[in-house]
Amino acid sequence: MPSLTRVFRNRQEAGLALAEVLRPLLGTPDLLVLGIPRGGVPVAFEVATVLHAPLDVFVVRKLGVPSDPEFAMGAIASGGVRVLHNDTIATLHIQADVLDTVASRELAELERREALYRGTNETPNFRDKTLLVVDDGIATGATTKAAIQALRNHHPARLLLAVPTAPASAFDEIQPLVDGFVVLSTPDPFHAVAQSYAEFPQTTDAEVTHLLKLARTWSEK
Repeated sequence: MPSLTRVFRNRQEAGLALAEVLRPLLGTPDLLVLGIPRGGVPVAFEVATVLHAPLDVFVVRKLGVPSDPEFAMGAIASGGVRVLHNDTIATLHIQADVLDTVASRELAELERREALYRGTNETPNFRDKTLLVVDDGIATGATTKAAIQALRNHHPARLLLAVPTAPASAFDEIQPLVDGFVVLSTPDPFHAVAQSYAEFPQTTDAEVTHLLKLARTWSEK
């Protein structure tokens, strides 16, 4: 994929930009927009609003290297899915017990977030739905692959992915795994998702729950 650099003011602007490209999906039967918490939810909210589609979350957790938690050695997702960067694990000599400790901690956080964000609402049925997964960007691709693998297990009719920014290498690697992939910015060199945003504050649990509640209120009307 050719390099294209674009800087968004914030996640809301990025979501609106994605929504414009995704407008052909308007009116798609059984369309469900899934935001990847936390940062993907404000982006997904704008997309779901424009497409008049229900919004939910799909929780994925990065498995960070103990010495550098921001550096991914893999990821986990709902349904017991675990995707590992075996080259990273081998290069850094990460032992199995260390990996299991990190995975157990992240699983506890995954379950906490699912309970907090969804509350008494049941997990939606993904089977035979058109799932549009939205995040605020892709870095290593570990969390994205975990989400794709886990959602494939639910047998959706189509699985689509849309992000404002990603490295070109991630696009080439992930595109074959989904039925459609939209990326608006592929800066080269790619350093971090934040480089494609002028404002990139951490999204809070309170913001996620507020947006989900607001989206549910609209979808029930």
